[in-house]
Order: sequence, then structure tokens, then C-alpha cells
Amino acid sequence: MKKYDAVIAGYFCLDMVPVFQKSQKEISTSGILKPGSLIEIDGLGFSAGGVVANTGAAMKKFGRKVFLNGIIGEDLLGKIARDWFEKLNLSEGIQVTNRAGTAFSIVLAPPGIDRIFLESPGCNKIFDIRFIDFEAASQSRLFHFGYPPLLRQFYLHNGDELQSTFSGIQQMGVVTSMDFSLPDRQSESGKQNWLHIMERVLPYTDIFVPSLEEALQIMVPDQYEKILSVAGNSDVVDQVPISLIREIGKKIIDCGVKILVIKAAHRGIYLLTGDISPLNKERGLDLSGSDWSYRELWCNAYPADPAKVKNATGAGDTAIAAFLTAILDGNTAEHALKYAAIAGRNNLYCHDIYDELDDWQSMEKEVKILSGGICHFK
Repeated sequence: MKKYDAVIAGYFCLDMVPVFQKSQKEISTSGILKPGSLIEIDGLGFSAGGVVANTGAAMKKFGRKVFLNGIIGEDLLGKIARDWFEKLNLSEGIQVTNRAGTAFSIVLAPPGIDRIFLESPGCNKIFDIRFIDFEAASQSRLFHFGYPPLLRQFYLHNGDELQSTFSGIQQMGVVTSMDFSLPDRQSESGKQNWLHIMERVLPYTDIFVPSLEEALQIMVPDQYEKILSVAGNSDVVDQVPISLIREIGKKIIDCGVKILVIKAAHRGIYLLTGDISPLNKERGLDLSGSDWSYRELWCNAYPADPAKVKNATGAGDTAIAAFLTAILDGNTAEHALKYAAIAGRNNLYCHDIYDELDDWQSMEKEVKILSGGICHFK
């Protein structure tokens, strides 16, 4: 028996979310940033964000023993963050630095408009392999890491530290898992050769869970640019044919990933797997080989009740928390996808994931009564 079910490491920030009035549907993206304009809001919400907080808190809510491995600064935002971690009894692995401030994001999400993130990576810029708690990882069943494009030390030098981290932890007999974030194309991160970096790291990545846009930008950057130019102001996700998603999936599996999940927002979730037997034989999972090896599935998104929607921030992280929990429990591939889709939808109904998110038992009941939603590829 290991001490932890999962170590969740990498990017942490505080999300500051202006609360727009529901009547403000006429606000456009250009109107938000129009010089000299004033837009009245109903308040400012604070919540812990990033993979460490979102996936970590959700997995704890789902009954898992988690160790959070992140960094905060010695500033006011850092104090707010530490109070949050201590409230949930999750501060054990959170490290404090005086070399840089706590990361934060301002999330602009007016009614009817996809979210706009103003992100300050803060002390995540200095977060490097020395901050990874390898001792805790060795005592865990799974190591989940995100988001490399916002962690400067892990993408510099063609991802040397990222590769070292994943190869070292995989050699411990621990399942490795990676989430991603969309690189800002105008930033230092966006100018990296991510295809080359990921070709070095994915052989040591058992589970990879990017969004559709992230997968496009990593694996087929030229095609991604063409899709962006055609999409204009429409949602990029809607412009991507299934054939291209399957092509990207094969490229990623061919790099050595055992289980790939591509989050496609309102379209659903795509799953592609290779031979998962090493996850059982070498890294201690208990997944049915006939159920998980060489599978290709699509799970449609479950419709959300618009009247109940409060916040879309962190939905992908929460979906992955449910997916990973289902894997640790030895669930079927179909059930794991359903848990992810349900949790992602339920996240929309929450301001505070830990206080408001449905627990695992409630989702179990829903999974049992849900029929359909899963599509099989020939």
C-alpha cells in the first residue's frame, strides 16, 4: 500500500473572476478591452486555480489521498493561497519562496463569451526539478503534472527537466500523467518547438490529457495555424474534423503514451489507448487489458442546465480528476469517460469545487443510470 493515491504537481495560481451580470449578454470581447469604457460588475470571486488546486481538490473530494506539490510567494496572494490549502488540509507539499510573487489569473467570462485569461505565472517561472518532491512521488500510485507551457524551467533546453522528471518517476514504478495548457504564441513559451519537446517526454508519459487545441498546437502546428485562420471568431473546436483528431491521437500514441484523453469542450471527450499492460505489470494498476488496450472511444458532453451554470473555470481539470480516480479504482474505459464527462459538467455548477462538487458516490449513481453517450469507432 502506498501513502498517497496521487501526487499533483506543477502549476498553481489564484483565479480572480469578475462576476458579470447575467443581463450583460451584449458585451463583446472588443467591448471588454475598449479604451475608456467602464463595465459594472457584481463582485470579484477568488479561487485557487491551476492543476495543483483544481485536480488536487477534486480528487480529494472524490475520496483520494492526494499530495499537492506546488509553489507560492511570500505575498498577500500567497497568504490567501496558504489559508485555502490549510483549510482543506492540503498544505503539506506547498512550498513558499521569496524570489517571486504568487501566480494569478484574471478570468473574464461575460455571459455568452468564451473565457479570456490574463495570466501572470509569477513564481511558477522559477519552479524547477528541485521543487519536485520525488520522495512523495515514490510513495504514490500516480504522479500527475501540469502545465509545462507555464513552467519555464521545464520547457527550456528542449524540455530537459521535464524529461528527467518523467523518466525518473516512471522508473520508480509510478504511473505518470500530464496535463497541458495552450502556449501563448507571442510568448517565449509559444516560440518553443513543442513537437520536439513532447517527442522527448511522451515516451515516459503513461497518461496524456491535453485539450483539442493544445494537441493541435503541439502535434500539427502548421495545420493548427490554418484552422485558426479559417475559424475567425468562431470556436476552433468546431472546426476540427474527427479524422484529424484521430490522426493526432495516433501520433501521440506512437510516441509511447499508453492512455490518451483529448478534451474537446462542448463536443465531448476522445479516448485512444495503446498496450496498457505495463501499467498493470510494472506500475501497479488493475485495469482489464481486454477493456483498456487498443481502444478508441468518444464520449459526448452531457448537457448542462443553463440556469445552474456558475463558473466554467477548471472544468477540464475536474474532468481529468474524475478520469484518473476511475483509473485508480480499476473502472472500465467507458465508465472512466462517463465519470470525466459528468464531473466536467458538474464543475460548471460550482464556485468552489471542494464545497459544491458532487462526491464520488453521487456520480456512481449517475453513471449507473446513464445510457448512451459513448461512441465506438470501427
